[in-house]
Amino acid sequence: MAGGDLSSARLTEAYLDRIAALDDAGPRLNAVIELNPDALGEARALDAERKGGQVRGPLHGIPVLLKDNIDALPMANSAGSLALAEHRPRRDAPLVAALRAAGAVILGKTNLSEWANFRSPRSTSGWSARGGQTRNPYALDRSACGSSSGTGAAIAASLAAVGVGTETDGSILCPSAMNGLVGFKPSVGLVSRAGIIPISSSQDSAGPMARSVADAAQLLNVLAAAEAGGDRAAQAAAGKRTPDYVAALDADALRGARLGLLRDSGVRSHPDQDAALQRALQRMREAGATVVEVRMPTQGKWDGPEFEVLLYEFKDGLQRYLRDSDAPIKTLDELIAFNRAQAEREMPFFGQELFEQAAKKGPLTEPAYRKAAARARQLAGTQGIDALVKKHRLDALIAPATTPAFMADPVNGDAFGGASWGAAAVAGYPSLTVPMGEAQGLPVGLAFMGPRWSDARLLSLGYAFEQATGARRAPRYPVSVNP
Repeated sequence: MAGGDLSSARLTEAYLDRIAALDDAGPRLNAVIELNPDALGEARALDAERKGGQVRGPLHGIPVLLKDNIDALPMANSAGSLALAEHRPRRDAPLVAALRAAGAVILGKTNLSEWANFRSPRSTSGWSARGGQTRNPYALDRSACGSSSGTGAAIAASLAAVGVGTETDGSILCPSAMNGLVGFKPSVGLVSRAGIIPISSSQDSAGPMARSVADAAQLLNVLAAAEAGGDRAAQAAAGKRTPDYVAALDADALRGARLGLLRDSGVRSHPDQDAALQRALQRMREAGATVVEVRMPTQGKWDGPEFEVLLYEFKDGLQRYLRDSDAPIKTLDELIAFNRAQAEREMPFFGQELFEQAAKKGPLTEPAYRKAAARARQLAGTQGIDALVKKHRLDALIAPATTPAFMADPVNGDAFGGASWGAAAVAGYPSLTVPMGEAQGLPVGLAFMGPRWSDARLLSLGYAFEQATGARRAPRYPVSVNP
């Protein structure tokens, strides 16, 4: 664009054509739930600015896709639900305002696991009543994981330059790993959550999903600069942000680094993934890293307290969001009633058990909530990541992010094979996944986790790993990887 060989309008048109060819036809990825009708107009206006000598930054004129739980005018913000299918937000979320100010073109919204996978324990990742089932571009019968399923599939298929996902526990890392992407979940508070349909004030974060670490860092520069918008965690993060996450990247960052390979991380073994991990470890050692095997004594013990926290915080946060919006429903009870009335369309495959459990919870002043929140943070943070980093003098923890993509199965739900990012999710610490290879043609990712505010360090380590391995391969859209 700087040389005048490509305009933002032409780039936007190319992505729209690609969406028509791959999302609406061809393999029918079903990743994009709504296009921004103003996208081409925005692109042309940004081209005029560039022609006049005004360039806002590296994202000037670059098309970006957003998960459909982020407020972005003039599109609906629905969390994939029919209850909010016509809900138009009053204003952009702060992170969207920051993207626009940086010159990004908001191309559209992506499908997701309905209500960010917090409706039923039997939910199917990548399915929503509004958007249908998103497909994995590496094997169309496999799950794109979730809950940022559409963003994962879309960016893997190059339907936009970069995308924004959100995560409570794995919703950026899982679809990134299973779709061969770089996915970064920042320290909670680094990016404002205002204007995002919430699950947990303790754990929610928005973050970049991209085809390279450099692209993810470039997007994070903008996301982290967003106004807090009333988000207390974002207000508390003032002074913790790195001025430039791209400048902090270092291809030699593995030299002298101490990495803790997390054994018994909860990820089910797979022979091809195990082989990819061994190759990755060898490359990191060749690049100058020291890798030591570690075990987390508290592994998984936070699951019970975390679940209790999520039930309380979902009810509280959702009702706050609905109350402050023009949504047609205002309470969790009203949402439950809507789904019951529309059961054939809303609940053809799974129910709303988590909604019903959350509806029974009281305010966040209850002792049961406070006890669970303190216990979860202690087990995952103080006694988890922090203790291991201190004991072994580590720069980061590493482990396979999760298993290769499982079959998409709306009847039985996800055949999830475990994940390594749990401690970082529950503690509110940063985590990153970078492609490390394939298993039967399906991407597998390596996760990096560290203490709170180690965001720049994790990205730099991931960048060095990416440069040393070059493991990402573009998808070919096979129907299946089975013989």
